[in-house]
Amino acid sequence: MLMMDDTNEERTGATRRTALRGLGLAVGGMALATGLGTSPAAADPRRGFTTYVLVHGTHSAGSFWMPIARELTLRGHRVVMVDQPRHGAEAFVPESYQRQDLKAMAAEPSPLKGLGLEDYEARVTGIVRRAARNGPVVLVGHSLGGVSVSRVGDAVPHLLHHICYMAAFCPSRLLPTADDCTAAPENANAVSPVELTVGAPDRLGVLRLNFRTGDSRELALLKEMICADYPDAEFRRILAGMQTDEPVAAYAGRGVGRAGSWGRIPRTYLRFGRDRTIATALQDRMIAEADAFTPGNSFRVHDFPRASHVGPLDPIPVAEILDTLAGQGE
Repeated sequence: MLMMDDTNEERTGATRRTALRGLGLAVGGMALATGLGTSPAAADPRRGFTTYVLVHGTHSAGSFWMPIARELTLRGHRVVMVDQPRHGAEAFVPESYQRQDLKAMAAEPSPLKGLGLEDYEARVTGIVRRAARNGPVVLVGHSLGGVSVSRVGDAVPHLLHHICYMAAFCPSRLLPTADDCTAAPENANAVSPVELTVGAPDRLGVLRLNFRTGDSRELALLKEMICADYPDAEFRRILAGMQTDEPVAAYAGRGVGRAGSWGRIPRTYLRFGRDRTIATALQDRMIAEADAFTPGNSFRVHDFPRASHVGPLDPIPVAEILDTLAGQGE
């Protein structure tokens, strides 16, 4: 189970060999572990196994997927948990956030300013290209990660065995951006983080949120948005993995898949029935508009009626569905 981005190729050979011996999950892992001099294709009997490329949502990181990734790995799959640019292992943490100086936090510049969907798509496409050398790829996106799934599906449809949206944005011709999706009438009962914003997004170039707040009202709002059904201890664990900044351009960028590329890839939607960030009614509209656009290739929908935005506390039911996608092609 690997968390990686497209800079990993630059790591030293010794580090790569050590990691592969321990994990046995990447190309050539079997050959390196046994010391065989044969090619990876001949030495690794798992070559051709499915790789799941998992894309996180807004203000998050690849580690969000850890419980589900663990389950998929135990089922024999390769898994890559993507960190989008300046997220996760390369996250920006404002100095003022560390001090909880909200006045300074409202003005501290962010290196995420100017990042957009082109950067996100390039990161994921690069990983898909590498993973596809070794077998089928299933691409999964959560929340804002769905926009990346659509764009990567347009860029390299021939490299994707299946795509999956987990309570994720799936833009359409009528709702071409994440901003348009959230503004749709079907999302009217969603909980918005706008009142929790620190600083002016237009000036900072990012939507900045304070996940270390101690204000009980703000914490209640965050919990309602993210995981209203979770115990408080689990909610705090999730908050600890969130990061302050998400570039506004990522919400405003167009992410509509084309019928002749994205529209040809078999696709699945995991529908969450108690989502207060991407309302279930909006999920239904996005599914319906995608199906109307490509009537010969409709979503396979799996319903989780009690799930909030981050999904069920138990990762096994989600992992079981994802596991089946390895065998579902065209």
